[in-house]
Amino acid sequence: MITPMASSSADNSDGKPETSPDPERESQTPPGRSAFLQSFVYAFAGVRYVVRTQRNMRVHLVLAALALATGIWLHISPVEFALVFMAIVSVIVSEMFNTVVEACIDLASPRYHPLAKVAKDVAAGAVLVNAALSIVIGLLVFVPHLLALWGRTHP
Repeated sequence: MITPMASSSADNSDGKPETSPDPERESQTPPGRSAFLQSFVYAFAGVRYVVRTQRNMRVHLVLAALALATGIWLHISPVEFALVFMAIVSVIVSEMFNTVVEACIDLASPRYHPLAKVAKDVAAGAVLVNAALSIVIGLLVFVPHLLALWGRTHP
């Protein structure tokens, strides 16, 4: 049986929904500029969490550093750097969304459920497709430069 999804906001004892998804977080942060700055603290905490806990994210970051170093070494154009950088960022963001999906599924379905598996597999598949596209972009950008370099060093 399919049940309706729960609302994202909790109900107070008076039956009115709360306006904040995380009232504890809001009570710690005064409104205004400091609340805006605090949102960056939370965002960086999320980035730190993914880097600290997700092995694949660390692999992506190492490969990103290698791609950027290769671009510098090959003197690729600014447009080519933009393509490489967009590919890098898209893989990093997709890995972060994959982590979000996994955390939400683990929270909502602590025991095995076939739909939880589907959600996790599809999220991981999205990262894989994105990484494959990034490899294609890398090949299209770097191979012509490497062939030109190889042609100059090998008559």
